[in-house]
Amino acid sequence: MPQSTAQGRNIALVVAASFFMQILDGVIIVTALPRMAEDFGVRPLDMSIGVTAYMLTAAIIIPAAGWLADRFGARLVFVIAIGIFTIASLACGLAPDLPTFVAARIVQGAAGALMFPIGRIIVLRSVEKSEIVQAIGLTVWPALFAPVIGPAIGGFFTTYASWHWNFWINVPLGIAGMALVMAIVPKDGEPADKPFDWTGFALTGLALAGLLYGFDGLAQGTVPTELGWALAGAGLLLAIAAIAWLRRAAHPLLDLASLKVPTFAASELQAGAFLRLTINATPFILPLMFQLGFGLDPLEAGSLVLIYFLGNLVMKAATTRILKGFGFRRILIGNGLLAGLAIMACGLLSPDTAYPLTAAALFIAGLSRSMQFTALATLAFADIDAERRSSASTLSSMFQQVMMVFGIAASAGILNVSALLRNAPLGIEDFRIALFIMGGLCAVSAMQFLLLPANAGAEVSGHRP
Repeated sequence: MPQSTAQGRNIALVVAASFFMQILDGVIIVTALPRMAEDFGVRPLDMSIGVTAYMLTAAIIIPAAGWLADRFGARLVFVIAIGIFTIASLACGLAPDLPTFVAARIVQGAAGALMFPIGRIIVLRSVEKSEIVQAIGLTVWPALFAPVIGPAIGGFFTTYASWHWNFWINVPLGIAGMALVMAIVPKDGEPADKPFDWTGFALTGLALAGLLYGFDGLAQGTVPTELGWALAGAGLLLAIAAIAWLRRAAHPLLDLASLKVPTFAASELQAGAFLRLTINATPFILPLMFQLGFGLDPLEAGSLVLIYFLGNLVMKAATTRILKGFGFRRILIGNGLLAGLAIMACGLLSPDTAYPLTAAALFIAGLSRSMQFTALATLAFADIDAERRSSASTLSSMFQQVMMVFGIAASAGILNVSALLRNAPLGIEDFRIALFIMGGLCAVSAMQFLLLPANAGAEVSGHRP
């Protein structure tokens, strides 16, 4: 049952805090890998298996999140997932060698895979439709800020304490998170008695694993090109087989009926997919451009990126009012065009650009990114019935995982092809081309929302056209 406004907001904040812990763990590790490799007596490149193991395990487990929430209760599964994630974090910090570390990361990935979709299910069940914008907005901020401050925190712990604290920091956070969930989140109703779809689980999990590992390997250069494309191709074929199975199974693991809801399909599978690709690509391109294209050191580059994310933060306070005043359709079109132009404007920056102009371009790009991200995340669930929210949340998490990897892979591919065609090392020209392409894709994708009715999601936004 939906809760009061204050309780719904508190639930959203508790869930957001757990998301922050999970996302932070994924990015904080990067700066610690060389020191960890030294302690484990392996090459730094060998440490990439810890990242890969987490990603693949999460991809395989995510499809089961909705069924677990319905069968055993979202609150119970969420608390158990946080607990397992916390214990696995402790094990990561205590690991004496690489195999033990990888085993702990696999357990961590399984728990992390459940936290995001189930946490969002809890939030959606806890608020009225008119409060979804604010609630989802609160849960979005970890994805916006953790990738920026994570490397800095990781560098601090690794330099001034030890790499172990990159994982041990999750222990007090996890214990506090479990206590808050038990205290604030109400108990679930009667669990659903539905059999587990093992075939659907295998097909969807392996499809995600193939797609994500294949494209991530191609983007990062961690697998041979032929193997990367083979894995991605196998993942695509398995995805087609999974869709065919889920459409005819008596008790499918995932209810695909959500894809027939126009607002969900537009936000997650159609225009929204390409918009998320550009949203995920920009934070990857900008830090590299500032260092490799502008010649700035990591601290200077980080200070510019912080301006970008300051725009994200400032927009959070106004998102609800803006959506109520203009509605989803106008915002997703108008703000999408602005976001695309802002990304392209970042491509016009150079080391000689006046600092105020650079800061303004980054700030506006951050503002528009935050608005678009929250609008997409909210509109997706505007017309989803209560009984389908578990499957819809799981589907949304799956799509977002894929588009996150696709965004980085596409960016890396554009940069590499551009540099290859110029027969030169990566330079500012290559980053400019990548940002122009991503900005153009963002603007064109936003125009697809012209197909939405003017009152799309009005019950959620409160806008009256």
